[in-house]
Amino acid sequence: MSAPNLKNMDVDALLALRAQIDGYLTIRRSDLQKQLARLQRASSDAGAGNGRTSAMKGVKVKPKYQDAKTGDTWAGRGVQPRWLTAALKAGKKLDDYLIDKGARKPTGKTPRKRA
Repeated sequence: MSAPNLKNMDVDALLALRAQIDGYLTIRRSDLQKQLARLQRASSDAGAGNGRTSAMKGVKVKPKYQDAKTGDTWAGRGVQPRWLTAALKAGKKLDDYLIDKGARKPTGKTPRKRA
């Protein structure tokens, strides 16, 4: 379709052309809004399952490890704190800093059943 020569058009023809353009823009706008709504629904549905975020992100947990001298704590999530890294390098064991001693990791040996 060739571009109309606007200089040679009378006022009625220009108004008709304007109405056609307005109609086209209205249709195009509604199509884009529907497409945007679809994309927003898809991104909100995939937000928890896309592998990039965790359902536990931002949830506070109780600390598992504590330094008795300074009172520093660590929940066992994220990067190991410097105080704990330094203590482990000095020869201490991670179990030495457990707050709940009953939560120690099993040694891998299964206890024998007594008959």
